[in-house]
Amino acid sequence: MEKKSQSLLEVHDPSAIATSELERIPFEYPESATDVSYETEEFTSVCPWSGLPDFARLSITYRPGAHLVELKSLKYYLTSFRNVGILQEHVVNRVLEDLVALLSPAWMTVEAWFNERGGLRTYVMAKHPSSAPLPEGDGSGARP
Repeated sequence: MEKKSQSLLEVHDPSAIATSELERIPFEYPESATDVSYETEEFTSVCPWSGLPDFARLSITYRPGAHLVELKSLKYYLTSFRNVGILQEHVVNRVLEDLVALLSPAWMTVEAWFNERGGLRTYVMAKHPSSAPLPEGDGSGARP
């Protein structure tokens, strides 16, 4: 069988991530002990070397200060990763970095459970600050 050209797979560098899509809205209860969690089963990015897709369940949990992320803008932002060549381990750190810069939360945790590829499943978690509370569960990264 003839080897297919890598040029068939469109791979963008991380500058294509649409941080400009992110918008924040006022949170009316910043003094409350409110924790917010968003989750999607539809996250995709691509391997920076092969261009093959990586699919993941992505979870963002945080304690807001004065702002919340506007949900439609978050969806557009996450969708912008679709053709970006980025390591699985870098995805959660990039999402965390962008959202912390936008929202200045008391704390935030971003987790991703990537589908199996090459016989390996990958779980990655990033926290801000590093002393942020652990998500519910045993901390093993097992799919809830």
